[in-house]
Amino acid sequence: MSADQLTFLGTGDAMGVPRVYCDCAVCAEARDTGMNRRLRSSVMIESGADFFLVDCGPDWRVMMEHIGQRTVRHILVTHPHFDHIGGLPEWADACRWLGEKGNLYAPQEVLNKIVEQYPWLPGNLEMTAVDHGVQLCGWSIICWRVNHGKNGYSYAYRLEKNGFVWAYNSDSIDLNAEEKAHLRGLDLLVLGTSFVHEKAAFATRSVYDMREAADLLAELKPRQTIYTHMSHDVDVRRDLPLPEGVRLACTGMKVRLAQES
Repeated sequence: MSADQLTFLGTGDAMGVPRVYCDCAVCAEARDTGMNRRLRSSVMIESGADFFLVDCGPDWRVMMEHIGQRTVRHILVTHPHFDHIGGLPEWADACRWLGEKGNLYAPQEVLNKIVEQYPWLPGNLEMTAVDHGVQLCGWSIICWRVNHGKNGYSYAYRLEKNGFVWAYNSDSIDLNAEEKAHLRGLDLLVLGTSFVHEKAAFATRSVYDMREAADLLAELKPRQTIYTHMSHDVDVRRDLPLPEGVRLACTGMKVRLAQES
């Protein structure tokens, strides 16, 4: 039996890379060769012929074209910010044309915010609250609120199947002890790190930078970590000072979700 697989569909922050207004070296390279080109953050989890996505930002249609998929049945959402839900109207419209209902999963407060912004979505999407957990593709999934700094809150997800435990935490900063609890004992942590070193005032920030993330990992000790949700501050051509067991996500990157034999 083949192992389940994680695919990174998008690895960018809220603005993506390149930023339309920016002529920095990273954005220029992203427009040229594209090594640093990043869509808004989203991942796909595949289990045999079935799969689900985490988050559905404004690049959803482009992502679906890239992977050759014409439909998706299940999407799990972390929080109701545009870069994570901006593709929901397109998904709902696709469901309408296909004559099928999609299944949208999120904590109840996130679902409430989504429906406030897009009140027509329940006509084509089945809304399921996951506050008490959910099963998707055989994965047992729990969620909890995490600090998103100036931007309020997000949710992280911990997924377990066949003895493999991993977590997806794209948007957080300055986590307290309770918020870190479910990030311990992981085989894999997918963590948002928007900057290598963000110099903005701490009160204005919303996501870990890589220096802070290194301190977090030293405490949590996941077996492996992948950084995502990266801004134009991150240049994949550079030899960045990453801790052992850490790598940067890139578009299309695939990760086996199973213990190494």
